[in-house]
Amino acid sequence: MYLGICDDNREDLDRVCGLIDAWQEGTGAPVPRRTFQSSVELLEAARQERFTVYMLDVMMPGMDGLEAAREIRRFDDAAEIVFFSTSPGFAYESYEVRALNYLLKPVEQGALFALLDGLNLREQENPGALTLKTSTTIVRVPYAQISFVEVIGKHLYFHLTDGGVREVAGALKNFESELLPRPEFMRVHRSYIVNMYQVEELRSSGLRTFQGDILPVSRIYFPQIQKDYMALLFDGKGGRG
Repeated sequence: MYLGICDDNREDLDRVCGLIDAWQEGTGAPVPRRTFQSSVELLEAARQERFTVYMLDVMMPGMDGLEAAREIRRFDDAAEIVFFSTSPGFAYESYEVRALNYLLKPVEQGALFALLDGLNLREQENPGALTLKTSTTIVRVPYAQISFVEVIGKHLYFHLTDGGVREVAGALKNFESELLPRPEFMRVHRSYIVNMYQVEELRSSGLRTFQGDILPVSRIYFPQIQKDYMALLFDGKGGRG
């Protein structure tokens, strides 16, 4: 987990951070985080750091939490979003951005601990990063930061959402067992596996990622890819089978 927490009220922000510290101490599970008192500052950081969980106060001056969440969904469809609010009146709107949870303020220990327990368990059962061995180092790349994987000859190129590329020797089949069981990753062509959360447009002739990359799509694969992509976006899960 990597938390991005935003609340313009310093007292409320400190309370949440104190509860997170207590949860860390009790479980021994590290929870790195950054805190913000402005949605604009959070979004600037998010485009570079890719938090895995966003915790947003709904009512903030300027850009409120719901507006910030809509903007986050433009470039990050995989992260979890949690809202804080003094009123349950915005809970319905939180479904628009597929929020994981909606906690009333002042945030209670039991509610936040249960949320962190669930996130931590899910991360343990389904690791959130892929280990890559490049020619010079071993790196861990969060799945959410992988846009697509391309094979050229005997080398794989992991294209990342921040524009970076990691090159490793090998074949796509070496990573299929780690990528393809995750519903967001689909083989769209013999030379490409794509994180479909990073796809802006899908056509039978090809696809375009949010980073602007144009990739081919196999005509043989396309009907199933289209079906699975729709299921991923609207049902929250892949439809392979």
